[in-house]
This record gives sequence, C-alpha cells and structure tokens, in this order.
Amino acid sequence: MDLQTNYTMLCDFYELTMANGYFQTPELRNRITYFDMFFRDVPDQGGFAIAAGLEQLVEYIQNLHFTDRDIEYLRSKNCFCPEFLEYLRTFRFTGDIWAMPEGTPIFPREPVVTVRAPAIEAQFIETYLLLLYNHQCLIATKANRINRAAKGRPVMEFGSRRAHGASAAILGARAAYIGGVGSTACTQTDRDYGVPAVGTMAHSWVQMFPTEYDAFKRYCELYPHNATLLVDTYNVLKSGVPNAIRAFKEVLLPQGITKCGIRLDSGDLTYLSRKARKMLDEAGLTECKIVASNSLDEYLIRDLIHQGAELDAFGVGERLITSKSTPVFGGVYKLVAVEGEDGTVIPKIKVSENPEKIINPHFKKVFRLFDNESGKAIADVLTVYNETLNDQEPIRLFDPNATWKRKTVRNFTAKEMLVQVFRNGELVYDLPALTDIQAYCKQQVSLLWDEVRRFDNPHTYYVDLSDELWNIKEDLLHMEH
Repeated sequence: MDLQTNYTMLCDFYELTMANGYFQTPELRNRITYFDMFFRDVPDQGGFAIAAGLEQLVEYIQNLHFTDRDIEYLRSKNCFCPEFLEYLRTFRFTGDIWAMPEGTPIFPREPVVTVRAPAIEAQFIETYLLLLYNHQCLIATKANRINRAAKGRPVMEFGSRRAHGASAAILGARAAYIGGVGSTACTQTDRDYGVPAVGTMAHSWVQMFPTEYDAFKRYCELYPHNATLLVDTYNVLKSGVPNAIRAFKEVLLPQGITKCGIRLDSGDLTYLSRKARKMLDEAGLTECKIVASNSLDEYLIRDLIHQGAELDAFGVGERLITSKSTPVFGGVYKLVAVEGEDGTVIPKIKVSENPEKIINPHFKKVFRLFDNESGKAIADVLTVYNETLNDQEPIRLFDPNATWKRKTVRNFTAKEMLVQVFRNGELVYDLPALTDIQAYCKQQVSLLWDEVRRFDNPHTYYVDLSDELWNIKEDLLHMEH
C-alpha cells in the first residue's frame, strides 16, 4: 500500500455539494466550525473501545489536495460553480485537530476527535475520518478483547484472506497490534508498519509430499528455528503428532534445537491439545508449543482455557479482522459549535426523538479522573473548552441520563485526554512508534476496573458533563429551533 496515496476523492458527494454551497454563501464561506467524532455504543456490548486510526488521519490530512483529474471530473458533473473549482486547485487543510492518542480506552458520546476549521474543510474530511476510525477502532477493540481472553498467551492475527479488501487487511492488522495482538500473517503490515510477520505452512504443503513425514522433515530442514508443523491434514493423533515428533527428533534435536511447535486447525481443540501435549512430553519435547487456530474469538479462547486445553498460542482470523460478532463501530461526525464574527464560540445541538442520538454540544475538553489510591479510572468528565477542573477539591458527578444518580469524588487526579494534533494546518504532534502505542494501550486498559473490562454485563463507565456544559445543553434543548 502506497502510504502517499491521494484519497481526497474518497468522500461522500454531498460533502462537495455542501462545500460548493458554503463557498457561494458569503457568511458561510469562511465560517469557523467545530465537529466532534464520537460513537454511541461499544462493540459486543463491552465496557469500552480502543482509539485507533490517528496516524492514517495525519497522513490523509497532510496529503489532502485536488488534482487536475479530480477537478475535471467535478466539472463534468455540471453542478459546481467555476469559482469553486478554481478554489479547489489550492485547497489545503488549514484548521486545528485534537484527538485521543491511539491506544486510549474510549467511551460512548465523548469526543474521540475534534476538528476546528472553516466549514468547507471541516465538512469535507468527514467521510475519510470516519472510515479510518470506524474500521481501526473496531478491530483494535476486538483484538483487545481476544488478547485479554488469552490470559498472556500470544495471539497472532491470521485474517488477511477474509478481510474486506486490501486496506482492511493491512490496516486491520495494524489496529489488531494496537489492541494487543503480537504478530500478523500479513506481510505488508510488517513491511509498512513493523508488525512482526509470522507464518508456518498450509495443508497444501503437507499434501505436496509423498508422506506427511516427508513434508514435516523438509520443513524442519529449511526452517529449523521456526518449525511449527500443521498436524491435522490427515489424522492429528494417529499420524500428525507422531510424524511431527519423528521430524523434530531426527532433524532438530541433533542440532541442539528444542524450541518447536505444532498447530491444530480443526477438531476438538481441548481434547486434541491435551492428548498431543501428553505425547510430546513423553517424547521429551517439553518445549514444543501447541498453537490453535480455526474460527476463534474471545469466547472460544476463554472456554478453551477454562476447559483445560493445553494451548500456548492462538491464531485468530475472520472473527478478528472482520469483528464478525459486531461488524460496525458506528462512529459519527457532528457539528457541535461555530464561531461568531467576534470569535465567540456558539454551541450547536442536534436534537432527536431518540434520546441516545442527542449530541453533547460545544467545543469541549475531556478529563479522565483517576483515583489517587488505586490508580484506577473513575469516570470521564466533559467540560466547555475554557473550563478548568480542579482536582484538589471534591467534584460532584452525575449521570447525564439519570441526573438523580450522583456521586462526590475526592482524592483524584484529572488528566486532559485530547491532545492537539494539527494547528493552523500544521502537524504539531509527534506520532509515537507502534510498539509504544501498543504498550500505552495495555497500560491504560490496566487502569480500568475489572468490572468495566469483563466481557459479559460490564459495569457502565460514566461520561459525565460539567454543570456548565449540562446547563448549556439543557438551554439548547428547550429552545425553539
């Protein structure tokens, strides 16, 4: 994948028609606007999601421009004024962007990305921003669940062939790594992003040779330090494991190599792994690892471990790379404020008959409160952009959806979560290395209570509003529009 590919025209057509309309409306052409990207529901009814996609958003913003071909195509649609098309020739993003760092646990209805820019620019980046975040947040979240289910055992991403296109495979593996997966079968993700590529053999390798043993022996000869043999082509216990043991003993042990592995890709994984473990140990191959694949997800992995399966690592494919159980993240991008001619920020709200679709208005900050004794995250608080949150004094929290639920929090530290990424169109954020993002994700997830991290019926992590923001929202809701 060319990291400099121009995706400017990967947009919804209405972003262009609205931009053309803003351009021809003098009071809107240069109007400064504020948009929030947020989501409403956590995938798989989990307790939190994982932020991912910022690095690709940066690449997109830095490479945003219209080519002559783009402009001629738009001219052919006969719905854009000539002056607007000329404006597009020098179009660049000139605004500001704030975002949650990649790997951050994120929660419904709080800004994950905030964009401040002229209306044309802010509106235009909507589709690609959502495309990036809806995909990578989804896969990073699923990967984090699967990785936590594995209880410290390595997880490998095996899903490229089932991904929804090339970019989904490449960036999906990147997002999975952020969520905690240790490696990928996708070679290009290793080349482009440094996610370690791993792989052994397919059943076809075994079928190519006169016997299963010949296939295993040759593979051990070629890759003595990376010999993981697929043992279920014919019969796991009657031929696969015995032939693997023979190949390991004849090829690897004489070289002093004791680290090796077998992979199970079908059948009763608990039963087969326990039987295989016994056979390997009796043969003196106690360091041989047993890897499982075959349509795994966090629930199957959890059950296998609970059942006592002798498995050392997991290869997870389609149910990770497509987030099969919940394949849509549902992030949205909504106008939350505009600037008046004097620079004042004017909050805007979208009202809906569905309460969950009513947005939190205004240009906002996001604070995360951490308990000073346990270090655990207590809640997030949204404030107006110019508010300060004093963590030296008690704070009263309330549930925005059930205001009678109130709690006073003391002895906490408040951390501002959104970091500035672009200022006046210039990148001002140092993008961290992917390994650092993964480590940050693991550390931040560890700061959530166990009750929030569990898969089934997790506790709700509250995203509260400051009193000032709550009053502004209430006033807007009761206005006649």
